Amino acid sequence: MTGPRHTAPKFTGLVTALPATVPFVGPEELQRKRGAPFRARLGANENVFGPSPRAVEAMRQEAAEIWKYADASHDDLKEALAADAGVAPDNIVIGEGIDGLLGYAVRLMVEPGVAVVTSDGAYPTFNYHVAGYGGALHKVPYSDDHEDLPALIARAGEVSARIVYLANPDNPMGTCLPGAEIAAALDTLPEGCTLFLDEAYIEFAPEGTAPDIAPDDPRVIRFRTFSKGYGMAGARVGYALGQPEVIRSFDKIRNHFGMNRMAVAGALAAIRDPDWLRSVQGWVRDSKQEITAIAQENGLSVVPSATNFVAVDCGADGVFARRVLAALAEDGVFVRMPFVAPQDRCIRISAGRAEDMAILRDALPKALEKARQG
Repeated sequence: MTGPRHTAPKFTGLVTALPATVPFVGPEELQRKRGAPFRARLGANENVFGPSPRAVEAMRQEAAEIWKYADASHDDLKEALAADAGVAPDNIVIGEGIDGLLGYAVRLMVEPGVAVVTSDGAYPTFNYHVAGYGGALHKVPYSDDHEDLPALIARAGEVSARIVYLANPDNPMGTCLPGAEIAAALDTLPEGCTLFLDEAYIEFAPEGTAPDIAPDDPRVIRFRTFSKGYGMAGARVGYALGQPEVIRSFDKIRNHFGMNRMAVAGALAAIRDPDWLRSVQGWVRDSKQEITAIAQENGLSVVPSATNFVAVDCGADGVFARRVLAALAEDGVFVRMPFVAPQDRCIRISAGRAEDMAILRDALPKALEKARQG
């Protein structure tokens, strides 16, 4: 007697055709490959200064209640965010970081063949979601290290795109567009096209970067997070702002019990502690000045940054920058770099503590020398 015959699972044609890749290789995986921890973790744009002590205490207290699911409506957090942003709670949906929310939003709008426009070299996780639903990605190059919003919108009109993705401030270059320019550009969006405005770094940007857009404007969905300014990247808490009808559509497909109860409690405490956020903003500003000084000491220039990282121009091409990156990694300094030329002439260094900056000051000249030797 023989047992049942087992066959391989039957995946969809789309999934079968997709490469088994991830948008980023995490620092933990890189550490395992190199067989040692990094001395300075300055590559993932995490906020090394950490969350508000009030947020930490709130999460600690909530640990005893972790046997419960989180409130699927997230009403308390939405009310606090609404008060902070000057909108109504029904303008907000909570999700598993911007990455999770982008996945939901793409699922709402993208099916095989649907055109989507983004910048060539912009945040790759968005592209990952679009590919996962069979969308047709159309890319526009950067202009002077800035995302080119008029060109993005023009391409959207050419291909009848359903989505234009724009990060402001931008990752990986750290540049930003004036908010007034973005608000005005909404009037040039093609009919039926939605602007996905990723504002992950908005807490670090100069006044006027966040556009003045009516919360009920159906042409835009804004994405924000507790991962950057609030120092809670590991908690995975993000939120989207949009027209109530658009926001309610997320309820059709989101994971209603996907949020961690402790993380939501921490986010609520964090939003109620603006003094800590102001302190973090000051520490980040000081660290970026230190990164700039270290770069200049080594004959390098930087791209002005509206984020918590600095793109350092290595003064050559992507091949040379990758040598610098590899040499830093060998010396225990984790940084990343843009993927696409000419932005790949740079390495991207996250703000860090004084001890991180001391390690960087020691490591960078050695890495540059090693890169120049080929």
